[in-house]
Amino acid sequence: MSEHLAVKAGELDAADDLGKLRELFVLDDVVYLDGNSLGALPAHVPGRVEDVVRRQWGELRIRSWTESGWWTAPERIGDRIAPLVGAAPGQIVVGDSTSVNVFKALVGAVRLAGEGRDEILVDATTFPTDGYIAESAARMTGCTLRPLTPAEVPGALSDRTAAVLLNHVDYRTGRLHDLPALTAAVRAAGAVSVWDLCHSAGALPVGLDAHGVDLAVGCTYKYLNGGPGSPAYLYVRSGLQSRFDSPLPGWNSHAEPFGMRPSYEAGDGAVRGRVGTPDILSMLALEASLDVWDGVPVEAVRAKSLALTDFFLECVGAYVPAGRVESVTPAAHAERGSQVALRCDDAGAVMERLIAAGVVGDFRAPDVLRFGFTPLYLGFAEVERAARVLADQLTV
Repeated sequence: MSEHLAVKAGELDAADDLGKLRELFVLDDVVYLDGNSLGALPAHVPGRVEDVVRRQWGELRIRSWTESGWWTAPERIGDRIAPLVGAAPGQIVVGDSTSVNVFKALVGAVRLAGEGRDEILVDATTFPTDGYIAESAARMTGCTLRPLTPAEVPGALSDRTAAVLLNHVDYRTGRLHDLPALTAAVRAAGAVSVWDLCHSAGALPVGLDAHGVDLAVGCTYKYLNGGPGSPAYLYVRSGLQSRFDSPLPGWNSHAEPFGMRPSYEAGDGAVRGRVGTPDILSMLALEASLDVWDGVPVEAVRAKSLALTDFFLECVGAYVPAGRVESVTPAAHAERGSQVALRCDDAGAVMERLIAAGVVGDFRAPDVLRFGFTPLYLGFAEVERAARVLADQLTV
């Protein structure tokens, strides 16, 4: 069986159109299955960052705000992310952390919803910070907060619902939620949708414009490979931009930022999502990282992602003793993101042994082994190897 699957892995790699992209990244002999936490380093980024530091900052200094395009970077980079999440230009601004952008989006959503709507629905299984932010936003806006599973949301919507905050992909299990159907239900109820795309952008098609999403946020250091702590982004649908009222009105989002006027007047378009001075070093590292996406269709990435996760599950089924692990990631393609989560009682200890053996995933309490599949630089032979090492470590 091992020999058969190894041969199959070689055949799949030979037919992989995206396989040539691997040479664009700094990689080693480790099987890296943690790109859903931190993407690998694109090989050309260090040189680009050195130019930013030595020439743009070191020589041009303050002139780089205009001559090097620093001032317009948040919108320019937002337009580069836009096609990866199915958005037209002019709707995404880059800056701040995901947490800060969730806060801006959620409070802004309640304000967009208007009078008489005093309830926020939030994904009960969400990444903890989203839940913390939602609780704070509810207190600030005088709303009631209702945590629900995404499946429960359509039945809970009412004329009281102001905003609904959901994750496109569950960070623990890798379950892909039905963004089109849930967004349509939220809109039909007259509420405002807010989607967290941290575990989907760069791994699968999102279709923000096509599905009528109102607001969305996401990080850039996972599947977009922007680097540790790289800035997040905020999407505001074009039809809502003139009414989007950010709870963090900074000088960068002012209609006349250098007028230094004491009264606030919001700028036009996605710029309303800006707050303070852009974090230029990490932002321009992200811009360089996005070069690897030039000419890469997200649909091709999704097809490879599903093939990788299918193959991994096949290998796990063949190599791992029956009953030793349980997959909590849905088998159906329509319900699966770009990761596989396996449950076992000693998951923490197993992951430590896996990493020591050269297979890097991560552990989520209390009992989940989490493996992220990044199609731009991961091959099928590595997937087969990871499953074999996993089987070895589970029998220690």
